Amino acid sequence: MAKALLGYVGGPDPRVLSEMRRLQQRVQDLEAEVIRIRAENDSLSAVAEHEQLLRNIDVPQAVPAYS
Repeated sequence: MAKALLGYVGGPDPRVLSEMRRLQQRVQDLEAEVIRIRAENDSLSAVAEHEQLLRNIDVPQAVPAYS
């Protein structure tokens, strides 16, 4: 009786299997996107850190020469 209530009579529903495959593919796509975004973020963070280091370098201002 419990199997009938849960929809297991006659084997797995092809629509459910199709939806499960679609969702698994979507999860894989999203995981790949997270990896890509993390790599991009790491790259941008490295550039920002480099620029911050360059800003912190104390360069004396040029003084105009008077004759």
